[in-house]
Amino acid sequence: MAEFLGYVFSIVVGIVLGLLGGGGSILSIPILVYLFQIEPVMASAYSLFIVGATSLVGAVPKYREHLVNLKTGILFGIPSIITIFATRHWVIPAIPSVLIQSENFVLTKRELLLGIFAVLMVLASFQLIRSKREMSSDNRKFRVFLVIVEGTLIGFLTGLVGAGGGFLIIPALVFLTGLPFKTAVGTSLFIIAINSLIGFLGDLLNYSIHWPFLLSVTSLAVTGILIGNFFSRRIAALYLRKAFGWFTLTVGIGILAKEFFFV
Repeated sequence: MAEFLGYVFSIVVGIVLGLLGGGGSILSIPILVYLFQIEPVMASAYSLFIVGATSLVGAVPKYREHLVNLKTGILFGIPSIITIFATRHWVIPAIPSVLIQSENFVLTKRELLLGIFAVLMVLASFQLIRSKREMSSDNRKFRVFLVIVEGTLIGFLTGLVGAGGGFLIIPALVFLTGLPFKTAVGTSLFIIAINSLIGFLGDLLNYSIHWPFLLSVTSLAVTGILIGNFFSRRIAALYLRKAFGWFTLTVGIGILAKEFFFV
């Protein structure tokens, strides 16, 4: 039953990406860990491929609608790509299975990665829930240095936990480059696709990939993003963001509770 739900929710991963331009990894990692019983490091690798491939498919119609700014995406993406690849290839394998161990406390690699991921979920949920209108900025200056810094930071977080970072990328694009919200969403999909797929290449050098499973889940997510893109023109994004924000907050708190309080 859990595995069946995993495949169903794989479609939802794509729908969320299509509707909101981010949030796919917020669903994909819990699905892989708790429904498919995949350990967190491998789940983060699989999430990078699923979210990356799905975002790439979703970015194509956005590009055709002139909602992808390639110049901004490439400038933002270059530092992210370098940081993600380095993090997945060198940092993640170097983290020991048990980081801290004492008589009354043990912190494992699993708890560290899922804990960081859950905290990011909770922080992302606040941004979604508090949103009262479509994100916009009066700034029209392209802040190159801050874009590079933000790209590097998001690249590290993406590499560490396997999250695409859409809810960090979209505000950065709006406030640091002055892009309109809808263009920021399309550009975010392009950045997530490149970042995630390059990050996954780092994992190819370290792990054995179960391709039939990964491709089946990815194909369902791709189906979902096509559905999400179709409905994104017909549904008010504000209400979707708020609903997804509450869902994200609930799942984030649930992961923290399960990993640290109800082991």
